[in-house]
Amino acid sequence: MARQAAPCSLAPRRLCLLGALLLVDAAARPANHSAHRGERELRPPDHLNGVRLEADGHLNKDFHQEVFLGKDSAAFEEDAEPRSSRRRLMVIFSKVDVNVDRKISAKEMQRWIMEKTAEHFQEAVKENKLHFRSVDPDGDGRVSWDEYKVKFLASKGHDEREVAEKIKNNEELKIDEETQEVLENLRDRWYQADSPPADLLLTEEEFLSFLHPEHSRGMLQFMVREIVRDLDQDGDQRLSLSEFVSLPAGTVENQQGRDMDDSWVRDRRKEFEELIDTNHDGIVTMEELEGYMDPMNEFSALSEAKQMIAIADENQNQHLEPEEVLKYSEFFTGSKLVDYARSVHEEF
Repeated sequence: MARQAAPCSLAPRRLCLLGALLLVDAAARPANHSAHRGERELRPPDHLNGVRLEADGHLNKDFHQEVFLGKDSAAFEEDAEPRSSRRRLMVIFSKVDVNVDRKISAKEMQRWIMEKTAEHFQEAVKENKLHFRSVDPDGDGRVSWDEYKVKFLASKGHDEREVAEKIKNNEELKIDEETQEVLENLRDRWYQADSPPADLLLTEEEFLSFLHPEHSRGMLQFMVREIVRDLDQDGDQRLSLSEFVSLPAGTVENQQGRDMDDSWVRDRRKEFEELIDTNHDGIVTMEELEGYMDPMNEFSALSEAKQMIAIADENQNQHLEPEEVLKYSEFFTGSKLVDYARSVHEEF
């Protein structure tokens, strides 16, 4: 599913620089796809599946689909045949509908959301094993910052032997300013992932926390602090509604851009008021933001389940029925299906 890019001025400066760096690299090395792919594998992703906020503090626009489809999201992207998509969607409906009453309750949806989130976790763990092996050349089960740094710079086109030799001899590396800033930010994250007692060596589990902070309570808190720091304008380490939805002046230059920003603000306001600010006092604390972003928070999963049901609950019975899920398929799967009223009888 395509994710709409937000204006760079909205994101933290370091992440904008990182994005610009990746674009420059892609333009400079159009044929070297493997190096660019290797860099993505070794760098913590900006987007985390099943987490409500991106690493730069923007809303995850695909969140509903990720927690409803799990690993099936790829199938809906690849299969454009309406009948096949309807059938697949009704199969999912049947799995969510545990008591087989042809209605999905909030509790059933909550259970399903937790199950799909666990799927994303399992996929991250599987990928982490492969990535960890690539940065643990001697296979001792621990990776130093220098070992990681060598592999990361090699993935960006630097000569691996030359980099390793210079690091070993404490010689200066010729690295451009943007790459140096990226490395400094990654090093901060590396230290955060290094569980006590700190030894600056990451195990496979700690490396998972480095790449996927949603797997670690400490790293999740670190990510929350980073987001609050970047959005907090008055320095009180909390977020007001205006701070959460503020847009810098001059961000947009045309009506289409203004409409997009209006939608962006509207979505963030709704998220702030309905889901993040749990005590509705107009202020979001780090604890509230952490609870909101924690993928395995059962209370948040129930709130999400109720919100998802409310979107499509046309008869207002606080349940989802097959016709409603098919009619609002775009919300759940990213695919708009036609003839939903008639086809529901064909699929059941």
